[in-house]
Amino acid sequence: MQNQKTISELIDLWKADKKQYVKKSSYAAYILLIENHVLPAFGAKYSVENADVQSFVLHKLAQGLSRKTVKDIVIVLKMILKFGAKIKMCTYTPFDIQYPTEHETHNIEVLSRANQKKIMDYVKTNFTFKNLGVYICLCTGMRIGEICALTWGDIDTENGIIAVHKTIQRIYVIENGSRRTELLLDTPKTKNSIREIPLTNNVIKLIKPFKKVVNDTFFVLTNELKPTEPRIYRNYYDNLLKTLKIPKLKFHGLRHSFATRCIESNCDYKTVSVLLGHANIATTLNLYVHPNFEQKKKCVEQMAKTLR
Repeated sequence: MQNQKTISELIDLWKADKKQYVKKSSYAAYILLIENHVLPAFGAKYSVENADVQSFVLHKLAQGLSRKTVKDIVIVLKMILKFGAKIKMCTYTPFDIQYPTEHETHNIEVLSRANQKKIMDYVKTNFTFKNLGVYICLCTGMRIGEICALTWGDIDTENGIIAVHKTIQRIYVIENGSRRTELLLDTPKTKNSIREIPLTNNVIKLIKPFKKVVNDTFFVLTNELKPTEPRIYRNYYDNLLKTLKIPKLKFHGLRHSFATRCIESNCDYKTVSVLLGHANIATTLNLYVHPNFEQKKKCVEQMAKTLR
């Protein structure tokens, strides 16, 4: 192939093309994976063989990278090679990568009912806008970027609805050899994340007095035109748990707690999936639907009854 390029040269062409079609946050994530992993391993090569990628995958897993991160890197590499083949500047043969069997189970961490009630009672008697955000997350399952991006205009207390249609995140920007971070307010990554969530009566009672006097363009967590960013709000939340002497739980645990309470209340799985903004119901089922022994026993007994 006369016009064959190195992977590094292909990446420069791919970046210029890809930037036109993807969200800024997605582009930034791709570039970070390329700079930290793809270029060091493959940049000088003219072609990439299946064996090269297999060896790379096992090496990265051995270094401690998560399976998801390694798979994301491979996906980016495939996009670059497919682009190169499309413009006839490299050859691409689909990979057949084997990943080691995962034996460990992934348990999600949630608040106990007692600790969840403890937080919600505390917010009612120690009201701040940041505390309100924690309360809202427990009652809606919103992600941290979504609650940081929430403005008063997104809350309709008359109809009891929160509209989720934007998120805040700090992205890593690599341009012309320099690295910096940038706070980005944008629409969510997937269309499923754009959703309306009904509010409980308790949330409405808590918010309604403020809705009469606040500016709809202000962010809820700051009650100002300037938002707080996820990293700072995460630190605030961690300190709140310490104050309440509640065991450390990741902020995302609030979302898990909401989903778990919904499942425990016998909500149908499809509705829970839509409330969470999951791309499909399988995600919800894999995360939250794990029958305990009593449920399994009940199921078997019901089956036996049909045979009598």
